[in-house]
Amino acid sequence: MIIRLDLPMKLSERNAFFKAGIAFCALSTLLILAASFIVVPVYSGMEENLRRPSDFFQVFIGKFIKADYLAVHASLIMSVVFSLFGLSFILYYFEQTSSPEIIYVAIFSISLSFEALRLILPLNLLYSIPSFYLMISARALLFVRFFGAFSLLAASICAAGLEVQKIHNVILAIFITALIITFGVPIDTGTWDTSLNMSSGYNFHFRMIEIVVFLCAILGFFVAVNVHGSRDYAYIGLGVMLAFLGRNLLLKTDNWACPVPGIILLSVGTWFMCSKMHKIHLWL
Repeated sequence: MIIRLDLPMKLSERNAFFKAGIAFCALSTLLILAASFIVVPVYSGMEENLRRPSDFFQVFIGKFIKADYLAVHASLIMSVVFSLFGLSFILYYFEQTSSPEIIYVAIFSISLSFEALRLILPLNLLYSIPSFYLMISARALLFVRFFGAFSLLAASICAAGLEVQKIHNVILAIFITALIITFGVPIDTGTWDTSLNMSSGYNFHFRMIEIVVFLCAILGFFVAVNVHGSRDYAYIGLGVMLAFLGRNLLLKTDNWACPVPGIILLSVGTWFMCSKMHKIHLWL
């Protein structure tokens, strides 16, 4: 069977993808909850790690609040559970509504379910997992993070005028780009910070790339305001900004000041994106 990548994605195909994603996110949620019974007791015995995350907000708040692995674990659970409920929300609202941008928001949501991979570090203290698997999990995590970020950029470009018929090609391009970046990053499996992220090379450069990608995604939706004459696209851009801030708090911080604000910002931002996209495309 030959798959034509230049054909538009059918509504039934897209909904099938959403349902498969929900099943995967549900499995990730069950796994991280089950793993919690194993890894939570490990945290109390873990040595204090002097290497803390270098994200902007973390550098500021980290001066006043100590690292706590339980806070990181709470952030992991929130990320995975958000992925499940976020994708279920998307399916509920868009099952009968065609929106070329929502497929990319769904990919962004699914990407957060992979944060459970960070549990491989405390599990490694119990089971001495071979470094090969540590490397694979670290690269997989980097890949889905970039894949999720590029997906929101693709959504904004789509809103600004990208042809709907090229959705399959865009997803393939995002996949290849994220893959190239992932395999080009050196990773030290023996060094990690208090947010349970393994150390990787060019960290500052890739952090800047990620920021630029999200800024371009926000800008793309504001461009769409002029292209389509609808202010709702500006609210979608605001949603991207809130989701980005919330995502960073959950992924790159290590203290109790961040999980609740992080999940609130992420949830509100995603709600802004989905509700406004639904309003725009409801009557099309």
